[in-house]
Amino acid sequence: MEEQRDQRLWLMAKQRAAFKRNLFGYIVVNLFLWAIWWFTQGEEYLEDRQGIPWPLWVMLGWGLGLAFHYFRAYQGTKHDLTEQEYQKLKQQQKL
Repeated sequence: MEEQRDQRLWLMAKQRAAFKRNLFGYIVVNLFLWAIWWFTQGEEYLEDRQGIPWPLWVMLGWGLGLAFHYFRAYQGTKHDLTEQEYQKLKQQQKL
């Protein structure tokens, strides 16, 4: 049983490390994309204010995936959530 718990902790640590790498990549790539946009269309956009800057779509799409990655890494897996609910029900039944 102890080995199983260590394995779960190792898996959680790997998921959290992967999330941090993904977050770093998200920040770096999006800064680069916004810089490209700024130097190619940014000043025109400030004058005309037409449309939505295209890097925003990249940020939103990737950000949604990043949010799901965060939830899985820090809030637990489906199995963990099921186990938590089971423990709650077990405690209520004792009362």
